[in-house]
Amino acid sequence: MPTNQPAPAPHSIPLPATDALPAAGDARAAPAAPLPPAAERGSWYRRAARGAFADLTPLRENADYRRVWFGQAVSSIGQQMTAVAVSVQVYDLTGSSFATGLTGLCSLFPLIAFGLYGGAIADTVDRRRLGLIGAAGLALVSAVLACQALAGLGQVLVLYAAVAAQAGFFAISSPARSAMIPRLVPSRQLPAANALNTVSMNLGLTVGPMIGGVLIGAYGAQSAYLVDTVAFTATLYAMWRLPAMRPLGDRKGRASVLDGLRFLREQPNLRTSFLADLAAMIFGMPRAIFPAIAVGFYGGDARTVGLLVSAPAIGALAGALFSGWIGKIHRQGAAVLVSVAAWGLAIAAFGLARNLWLGLLLLAVAGCADTVSMIFRNTMMQVAAPDEMRGRLQGIFIVVVAGGPRLGDFESGAVASLTSPAVSVVTGGLACVAAIIFLAARRPAFLRYDARHPTP
Repeated sequence: MPTNQPAPAPHSIPLPATDALPAAGDARAAPAAPLPPAAERGSWYRRAARGAFADLTPLRENADYRRVWFGQAVSSIGQQMTAVAVSVQVYDLTGSSFATGLTGLCSLFPLIAFGLYGGAIADTVDRRRLGLIGAAGLALVSAVLACQALAGLGQVLVLYAAVAAQAGFFAISSPARSAMIPRLVPSRQLPAANALNTVSMNLGLTVGPMIGGVLIGAYGAQSAYLVDTVAFTATLYAMWRLPAMRPLGDRKGRASVLDGLRFLREQPNLRTSFLADLAAMIFGMPRAIFPAIAVGFYGGDARTVGLLVSAPAIGALAGALFSGWIGKIHRQGAAVLVSVAAWGLAIAAFGLARNLWLGLLLLAVAGCADTVSMIFRNTMMQVAAPDEMRGRLQGIFIVVVAGGPRLGDFESGAVASLTSPAVSVVTGGLACVAAIIFLAARRPAFLRYDARHPTP
């Protein structure tokens, strides 16, 4: 109890020594509990804030992780600036939306092919060295893009080739970078570290295009490429300062991609987490029909499409920033299924909304739910899988992330053409929820998955 309580007022009547409550029917009210001192209330507010915001412990306690995280955040912003600049350049050269859309196809095949083999390579070589090679390759591609823009080369094929090379270097090095995290932070900090990784990724998705658009409008596409090239120095420095990340144990021969696929097939919990992610991306990803929705639902234009595209990323960033509670959840399998179901319900509700701000709010809620799901899925993959399989699982994850949304584009577009955009969105969201219910019924052990006793 505080010692600075005020002294009793003169002539006050002392309370009985027993401090008994008034008898029933007694008109006297029980004395009100004193308010805690301001210092104690301030301490409670600070604790509540720390519990709500993202846990920064991995950044505070692990210098290697801190450098890797900062490098990833800076380079992610730069890469999104480059993506905008490439699209602007291709459209300026061709005047064709189809030609601009081909940039996505140029990146898809390298992501799938090199993602699988990059994961296998990451399980057999020094992951630090592979991360260095990938970062150096990406910086070189950005420098080439800057040179062609400064020289006014004006060749679309050069841009397509650069995009493909960029995707290849990313796919080769990304599994290695992700597989490093469990060796940079203690296992108890992995949920917080994955939440922070999501913050850096979504900073790139939200801040990068905005900065890129301003720079390109003021100084041309070459300015975005040059900034991206310089930004990679942060990642190169972070990788250079890391200790060697050689494979653990006695390894002989090459790691097989098929071995990784067989391992995933035989591990029901990890397999279910991948299937839950696919359900969300295939059935609940209506981005291909955002232009039709912008016009048909809201009477908008290209600016409305931009808002619809950015809303899930903003929600995802908010979910990562307010992720302090994540580390307290042990039933991570149940959390994944609930989060993906919440995504599906939010998308289905978006299909019924005809107010733009309500629609944007629902998309942001969906993005937030997706972030929560991704944090838990990554944590399960990093903790439950042995070190010698983490690279290959991350490679498969890249393929799922690259291919799933493309399948979702096809599904939503096909249903919308046969029915209507509203029917496509609502049925897609409900199909996502139905798939999650099926997975929960088919694999009840996944609901019982406990992070304190991880099993793949």
